[in-house]
Amino acid sequence: MPDHDTYDRLISLLDSSSVDYKLIHHEPEGTTEAVSALRGHPVSEAAKCIVLRVKVDRHTTRHVLAVVPGDRRVDLDAVKTLFAARYVGFSDAETAERLARAVPGTVLPFSFDPELELVADPDVVAQPRLYFNAARLDRSLSLAGADYERVARPGVERVAGPAPA
Repeated sequence: MPDHDTYDRLISLLDSSSVDYKLIHHEPEGTTEAVSALRGHPVSEAAKCIVLRVKVDRHTTRHVLAVVPGDRRVDLDAVKTLFAARYVGFSDAETAERLARAVPGTVLPFSFDPELELVADPDVVAQPRLYFNAARLDRSLSLAGADYERVARPGVERVAGPAPA
């Protein structure tokens, strides 16, 4: 489904926002731990991006892109509380790809779809350098957490739980 349109849109956005970013070319990889090793940084500096389905009530479903540090997991209960929802779960792959405009493993910590609400954990925007796949398995980006927050404009809320056991 996705081509390089999402990648091109991201680069355009960063260039037009005067963001100091670094492009990193690497072997194709989509898992946070493996791609962090290829890029040469701690997993905690990666942005893990998860598309969630949030059922506020029987008739209202929202889609949320939760961004957490790469060594942590999304706290579904925190997201449920944040949105006063009845249910929060992972989105199905087809919906996630459509809304994120990227395949799993390449989802950006940015939303280019008005139906996809962006929420980032405070520990993400606090990173001196933040790393993520750039809507491609073979290319990543690094930028300052503060620049990410300024350009992506996520809701900043505590949505990261502890590291997986």
